[in-house]
Amino acid sequence: MKIAIYPGSFDPITSGHLNIIQRAANIFDRLIVCVMVNHAKSPMFTREERVDMIKRVVGDIPNVEVDSSDELLAEYAKRKGSCVIIKGLRAGSDFENEFQMALINRKINPTLDTMFLSSEHQYMYLSSSTVKELGGYDVDLSDFLPEQIIPDFKQRVAVKNQGGNRK
Repeated sequence: MKIAIYPGSFDPITSGHLNIIQRAANIFDRLIVCVMVNHAKSPMFTREERVDMIKRVVGDIPNVEVDSSDELLAEYAKRKGSCVIIKGLRAGSDFENEFQMALINRKINPTLDTMFLSSEHQYMYLSSSTVKELGGYDVDLSDFLPEQIIPDFKQRVAVKNQGGNRK
């Protein structure tokens, strides 16, 4: 059984993330979407909230599992029996950083490969950061977020805005 891991902060999961998940799920027997801890970021949602939102979004894809981890990705992959990391690329600027991480992961776990899936054209501009910025304005989010989590996102933005934050 070929197991792949799609790691990320998913804060929140976007329509672009979902597109990569759907495509990777068609390639591998099992896909683990793993919410990873990124100490350089201050997330809008807790790790548990992100896992819950992703589970709701991918619930109809039978070979997708949702998990979270704060360990090194290469070690997590080894523990899960995965041979491939999936990384979505939006633009050329994503490649340099992701390629460096792929080399590091392979150094730590020599059996681990990284597969890069380019975003479909309608998602090339899309990032969680962009969506969070848009959240402060009254825009239609249906092209940016899966419909299952738009109410969660709007509620979190409203709470943040009540506290005086615009982002």
